[in-house]
Amino acid sequence: LAELPPRAMRALRPKIQLVFQDPYSSLNPRIRIGDAIGEAMLEHKLCRRTELYDKTLEVMRICGLAPQHYNRFPHEFSGGQRQRIGIARALILNPDFIIADEPISALDVSIQAQIINLFSDLRDDHGVTFLFISHDLGVVEHLCDDVAVM
Repeated sequence: LAELPPRAMRALRPKIQLVFQDPYSSLNPRIRIGDAIGEAMLEHKLCRRTELYDKTLEVMRICGLAPQHYNRFPHEFSGGQRQRIGIARALILNPDFIIADEPISALDVSIQAQIINLFSDLRDDHGVTFLFISHDLGVVEHLCDDVAVM
């Protein structure tokens, strides 16, 4: 990847996305979540602004977020909801590969189960491949087909 020319790298970026570990610091507090989720679509010119609202609502629905959440700010959400927003930000670009860096470590156990089920559904229903980084081998066993231990 480091040796790809800029044009090739720009074409590859939408296909590889990242879900951050900390849902509290991974969102800009001044940007409404609908705009935060959809901004990458405009940046990569993957849709017109007129189509963006509907596409954003669809990915929010897939990730378990309600339409009325579109115009809210990050501080109005719980940690689990913020992690769903982070997953929606990654998913909206229809990536082939998502790197999930300890995506459940900062969440309560009950919320962890919901996020794990969401990842499982995304894998099964949308054909997304994950690099799932975790210290919890039980979660890894549940979600992953192949495992590398470091």
